[in-house]
Amino acid sequence: MEWLAEWGYVGLFIAAFLAATVLPFASEAVFSAVVWGMGSNVVICVIVATIGNTLGGMTGYYLGRLGKVDWLEKYFKAPKEKVDVWIRRIRPYGDWIAFFSFLPGVGDFIAIAAGFLRCRVVIVCLSMAIGKGLRYFLFGFLL
Repeated sequence: MEWLAEWGYVGLFIAAFLAATVLPFASEAVFSAVVWGMGSNVVICVIVATIGNTLGGMTGYYLGRLGKVDWLEKYFKAPKEKVDVWIRRIRPYGDWIAFFSFLPGVGDFIAIAAGFLRCRVVIVCLSMAIGKGLRYFLFGFLL
């Protein structure tokens, strides 16, 4: 990850993008190195990391849109009736639940689920950007 930090803002963007995919990657380490190690502007780092992380999350969203409900039944043996109930319960909140895609461990799956549920792309992107931006803001200014 050191080489990403050496690339400054570009490296931070790449790290944030990769961290929002299903790849195990910690963008906070690169964020810290760019901000405190290189003395870069914290506000610009928050913006760059938020954009990269949001675009990575939206990649997961679009991968989720490729999924089909039939696959849950076929590959995971999930009864169609239960899947339909789950979808009806989650869909009304799906657009805004993407806010929590910044959470470690489950965030990638939240983004994928939002795509799978065919949630509204603009609202998902907005709520995802707010959540991810808030996380980087807090990380950059409180730590």
